[in-house]
Amino acid sequence: MLLYILKRLFVAFLVAVTVSIVTFSLVRSAGDPAVAIAGPDAAQEDVERIRVQYGLDRPIIIQYGEWAGKAIRGDFGYSRFLNTEVSKVVLDRLPVTLTLGALSISFALLLAIPLGVLAACYPNTILDRIALTISVVGQALPSFWFALILMVFFGVHWSLFPVSGSSTMLHFVLPSIALGYYASPAIMRLTRAGMLEVLASDYIRTARAKGLLQGSILFKHALRNAVIPVVSVAAVQLGFMFGGSIVIETIFSLNGLGQLAWQSIHRADLDTMQAVILINAAMYIIATLAADILNAALDPRIRVN
Repeated sequence: MLLYILKRLFVAFLVAVTVSIVTFSLVRSAGDPAVAIAGPDAAQEDVERIRVQYGLDRPIIIQYGEWAGKAIRGDFGYSRFLNTEVSKVVLDRLPVTLTLGALSISFALLLAIPLGVLAACYPNTILDRIALTISVVGQALPSFWFALILMVFFGVHWSLFPVSGSSTMLHFVLPSIALGYYASPAIMRLTRAGMLEVLASDYIRTARAKGLLQGSILFKHALRNAVIPVVSVAAVQLGFMFGGSIVIETIFSLNGLGQLAWQSIHRADLDTMQAVILINAAMYIIATLAADILNAALDPRIRVN
């Protein structure tokens, strides 16, 4: 198990380095950083002076090496628009995005796994059709439109939940539902398919022949094996939530990394933009790494790969 974890950590490190290189290159190729700092109306002399002052006239390899060395120490540069260190802004906004992601994936799992198990236990019945309908609707609804519907009915019309801000946990209810519902269809369909396959296997028939309780068969024997691919998909969905929270955070005025990403793009704040992309990529890598380790713990056969 230890050797497997070390291998996955090494792969995660290589992915993180690759993402940082690609991100740095794309941000630099999207426009001239000196012009973004000086402003579009700045004189050419001022642009050249800023380029020399910030070392933007040096080869991009040297610029990346200097930036990566500072990023490892937690120094992501300085935001001239926010007039503060980028690392401070990221640390202030990160808890909001982490809370939103955790609550969203929790809602998706609590909705999708029971529906998937129910649909697999009663295939081709009305319960199966209802579960599949909920799945199809969740996949078809745009998250921003669903978020607005939740806001209108549960926030404005019935005044059950606040529709903006992040000061209390109640502020995360509607955003979590909007973001988590979109991720639930993939988890539900995979749970259903996995349970159908496992319930038809020989060891489940043997367990039934021994007279084991239906609940024990479903949750102790069947679900443990069926949930292995679900863990991987949930990790991927969680990564998508971190990256796609920009829309939900903007709609509900949550001061997280998503809204910070939108602001940095709008203002051409390159240092902040680059830091947010790297942090989101790091959270995605950590989520998939945790899923790999959890799958290896659930199924020892994975460790030999």
